[in-house]
Parts: sequence; structure tokens; C-alpha cells
Amino acid sequence: MLAGPGHVSIAAAGLAGVPGRASLTAPPPAGPSSRPLPRDRGGPGPSPDPPVALRFPAPVRPRVEPGALQQFALAFPALLFSLVAHEVAHAWVALQQGDTTARDLGRITLNPAKHIDPVMTVLVPALLFVSTGGAVWFGGAKPVPVQPRNYRHYKRGDILVSLAGVTTNFVLAFVFAILAALVGLALRGDIGGGAVEWVRTLFDMVRIGIYVNLGLCAFNLLPIPPLDGSHVFKYLLPPAWAQQYVALGRMGFVVLLLALWVARPLIALWMAPAFALGGWLERIVMSVVMRG
Repeated sequence: MLAGPGHVSIAAAGLAGVPGRASLTAPPPAGPSSRPLPRDRGGPGPSPDPPVALRFPAPVRPRVEPGALQQFALAFPALLFSLVAHEVAHAWVALQQGDTTARDLGRITLNPAKHIDPVMTVLVPALLFVSTGGAVWFGGAKPVPVQPRNYRHYKRGDILVSLAGVTTNFVLAFVFAILAALVGLALRGDIGGGAVEWVRTLFDMVRIGIYVNLGLCAFNLLPIPPLDGSHVFKYLLPPAWAQQYVALGRMGFVVLLLALWVARPLIALWMAPAFALGGWLERIVMSVVMRG
């Protein structure tokens, strides 16, 4: 079966900008509603400042820092699930719009094996992670193949399918926030000594999942081919311009990688609101946990 244009979800971040393990001993920020959690019950304390930008530091560090490796290990489960959910959303909405291509290829599934691309999901992230000392990780899932001509309404179908993935990530950010609050409250309860560390690690994972999903949402909305935002932005251009703009997507990730290095300040500015929202959600989570 010939597959038409696809939808791909991309993850890109400077690990220095991703929140790491929450402090379990430092006192919470001063405030009328803040009170420290009992240390002997394993409660989570305040986290470091939330990330504010997508950062690609220089110079490149050839050695992977232990802290970066720990952060990546904490973020990876949420990242993998969120990438898969993003692609499943594309495939499911395409089916609702009349295109069965993704369904016929078995892409409406949460099985990660169906969405992993050997190059973009494994090789590129590994090489960048090692070559930058763990400071940068960048990768994507296998694009979901679609045939827009099969949509019942071409333009509406294209826009809905394009926005399905980022909408899913946006919703998942709030789901992870709720999970973080529930896990944090569990840490306030009576948990056996052997289980505390596991629950504490789970708390860090779901807390980071907030930023992972908001980052995926904002980054994939960038109007840079072949990201999802480009599938919507093209309809704002005159037809002749739109044709040339879409043609850039045929160059694959070359355009995207070039934009990441050339337009880093602009991309950081674009990403800042997403991470600010992540910080706001995290503060709400910590407030709920502190009061629990």
C-alpha cells in the first residue's frame, strides 16, 4: 500500500532545562499555605526551578554527566508513552475522517514497537545524547502514514489530524499533573520502607511527564516542515507560497535540524510559555501535596 504524507511527533530538549528529581529534604518555598512534608514518611519536597527554554549549550561536552543520565532515565518512560499516544491520536482521527491507511498498517495501538523508528527514535537520540554529554536529546517517532485525499473534507480533515497529536499531549500534561498529585499524596501516607523509594521515583517520573507533554505540544506546533504546525500554517499562505512551503517538508529533518541550530533563540522563546505552564501545574501539584 502506498502511503501518503505522514504525521511525525518530535521530542527535543536540553536536559539541563528538564526538571530532575524532586528535592526530598529542602524546605518548601515560603508562603502562607506551605508546610514541610514529614521526612520520615518520604514525602516529596519542592522541585528545582522549572525549565524556561529549549537549550542547546556550547561548547559540546563529550562526557555524559551522571545527573543527565538520571534525568533521561526518569523522563524516558513518559516520553515514550507520550510519543506513542501522539501518533495513535493522528491515526485514530485520520480514521474518523475517512482514511483507513494508518489503521490498516496497525498504527492504532499503544504498542511502542509499531511506532519506533530505528533511526529517529533510537540512533539519532543516542548519538546526540552521547556526543553532547547528555545535554541534548532529540528524536521522533515513526510518521503515521495518511492519505488526505481519503478525508471526507480535505482541509478540515488535514487540520484535525494534524492537531490531534498536540491536543493529546496537552491533555496528557494535565493527566500527568493529576497523577503526580495522587502519587505525592500517597507518599504522605504510611508506606512501607521498601516501597518509599519506588513511589518517590514514580512521583518524579509523572512530574517530569508534565513538562514532556507540554514540550511535545509546543515543539510540534512550530510551523517548520515536517512538524504538525506546518500542516496548519500552510493554509494561511497564498496557494503558490503554500506549495513551495510544503515542498520544504520533502527534505525531511534537514530543514528542521538546520532551524534548530540557526533559530535557537526564537525556538526558545516559542517554548517558554509551555514550560511556564508546566511550572504552574507543578506548583499546583506541590500545593495539593503539601496540604494533603
